Amino acid sequence: MHRDLALAKAEASRILDIVRKPEEAITQQERERIARDTTENFANHINKGFLQYRKSVTESGGFAVTEWMGQGSILRDVLGREFIDMLGGFGLYSYGIRHPRIVEAVKAQLDRSPQYSQEMLDPLRAQLGKVLAAMTPGDIQYGFFANSGTEAVEGALKLAKFHTGKAGFISTLKGFHGKTLGSLSVMGKAMFREPLLPLLGNVRFAPFGDADAVEAHLASAKAVGEGIAAVIAEPVQGEAGAVAPPDDYWPRLRELCTRYGALLIADEVQTGFGRTGAIFGVDHWDVAPDIMCFGKALGGGVVPLSGFMSTPEIWKVLEPNPFMHTTTTGGNPLACASALAGIEVMFEEDLPAQAKAKNDYLMPRLQGLAERHPGIFREIRGKGLLIGLEFMSGEVGYKVAAGLFSRRVLTAGTLTNAECIRIEPALNVPYDVLDEMLNRLEDTLRGIAA
Repeated sequence: MHRDLALAKAEASRILDIVRKPEEAITQQERERIARDTTENFANHINKGFLQYRKSVTESGGFAVTEWMGQGSILRDVLGREFIDMLGGFGLYSYGIRHPRIVEAVKAQLDRSPQYSQEMLDPLRAQLGKVLAAMTPGDIQYGFFANSGTEAVEGALKLAKFHTGKAGFISTLKGFHGKTLGSLSVMGKAMFREPLLPLLGNVRFAPFGDADAVEAHLASAKAVGEGIAAVIAEPVQGEAGAVAPPDDYWPRLRELCTRYGALLIADEVQTGFGRTGAIFGVDHWDVAPDIMCFGKALGGGVVPLSGFMSTPEIWKVLEPNPFMHTTTTGGNPLACASALAGIEVMFEEDLPAQAKAKNDYLMPRLQGLAERHPGIFREIRGKGLLIGLEFMSGEVGYKVAAGLFSRRVLTAGTLTNAECIRIEPALNVPYDVLDEMLNRLEDTLRGIAA
């Protein structure tokens, strides 16, 4: 595409003119053009491959489903079609879409300062650190804030190497920790790793939930003099399909890391802030990791925010030169206001308890569906509102996800388990919305069985 500054200015102004209008003032013609232009712009300026995978294009018929606005657990496209959100932005919308308390806090901070100067001390970042230190298990006290989950994992890996002076890591098969190069090195799925090898060296993988395999790796690494800086795992594997480990797994990881002198990193990017029915996933087993990673819901579903935190002893390595790890926009005032408001909502609405109660409500009903429609499900599992529906094949899983989409229920597959789709709605999703999702799921299953 040749350079055209006049076109750039005109196109920026054209969409902003629509965005600034009240909803009722946007014409049907403008809405249809947005839908058409979005598909064309993805093909020409983002990645045309998305158009082959997005049900919003392949299953929509006529105009592609073009996201426009949402509230709570309902999304609406630019043409006004409404969808029940059972995906929750892959865990981003734990508090629901546009929670009014969170939006209010961000708007209030926006009227003061949207970013920080980089030289003055910023109060909201410091206050968020204090709040999280009071919430996290064990001696965790210090934190660094970034923008995305993979940045949090990168920082955690870097801190583990810096503190221990060791280079190796132990991760889990089917584990998901992000797709930047360091995070990708501890990814447990070949499809995402192979095209970019070599990644970080001396990374070993054990089956998730198998503490004996982790111990064997730690012992063999010690025997040959290969230092292991840390063991990293998700409390409950998200992208693998809401896989919870045996109850002795996390306590044994804690004991093994202490015994072998490795740090224990809990990747709570998807499981944190109530998702699994506890504030943090590791709370189910009363384990205190050495480093914790946060993301997704931390930003309240309004402003992106992530972070990693650790103990005073481990954090000391960053104190002589605090510029060893920096970011320009991470932990900005808008993001921290959003996070603090989200945490306030989490406590006031008791979202961890809501997630647990809704798991208790959904699981027997989902099992009932599986019994009424044999030969479709392999397993239904999960903790809180991180639920995986595993099907007999990837083809069946796609048919279910596509069938739900055509019935205006938003779900998606997972990135490291092709046979599994997730149920991961807002933690405050109303029960009548869950009931309607179950009705539409049963209707979908009838269509597949037929």
